[in-house]
Amino acid sequence: MTSAALATVFLAAPAMARAGPRPAAGRLSVPTSADQLIVVSSPTYDPAPPGYLATVRTYERPGPESSWRPVFAPRQAETGYGHLRDVRREGDGSTPTGVYGLGATIYGNAPDPGGLRYAYHRLVCGDWWDEDPYSPRYNRFVHVPCGLTRGFASWSEALWTETVAYPYFAVIQFNTDPIVGGRSAPGSGIFLHSWIGGPTHGCVALPQAQLLEVLRWLNPSAHPVIEIGTNREVGSPR
Repeated sequence: MTSAALATVFLAAPAMARAGPRPAAGRLSVPTSADQLIVVSSPTYDPAPPGYLATVRTYERPGPESSWRPVFAPRQAETGYGHLRDVRREGDGSTPTGVYGLGATIYGNAPDPGGLRYAYHRLVCGDWWDEDPYSPRYNRFVHVPCGLTRGFASWSEALWTETVAYPYFAVIQFNTDPIVGGRSAPGSGIFLHSWIGGPTHGCVALPQAQLLEVLRWLNPSAHPVIEIGTNREVGSPR
């Protein structure tokens, strides 16, 4: 979620707020089906600068009975301007904590980089992410004829115009099963995308070279997940 998401601030909670007490260490649970793991962690929930920065670590294992082993060196990532939040609302600028799968398609404004094991869709004029919480296609990729403006457009991201953030991105499956819209909408368009040089609107962003390393490593047959939380919440994979 980038600049187009500012239209959703009517539902935003104060950026410094955080719901509930600090959870116990190791609160989050990685499914046994996952053999690839991206961990996004931060010491605190505090979004005060530079609180939007987090650490990304990657792990893999040959099977659920095996131990996790690190893959790439830890690297720095950008998160939302509201940093981390357990209970997110559309437009609050936070990155949702939890464990999420990744979408079946990687998108991008740049040519297919090669080496991906996911389907790749190069964005074209008319490719949107619907972020209107009252739309029947809320939190979904939508294509409409180039130049045609739909009712959801003022809330949503014209993906093909976001060339800094979206040379490549993977979809983090937040608010997808089921999708909750309306006034209770927790948010939409949470991606793993390219570094923008500042806080995002809830996405996780890596420098492009490092992002591509991760995207090429991801294998749908390994059922990868992304785990987001404080250092206490994520614990250490074993």
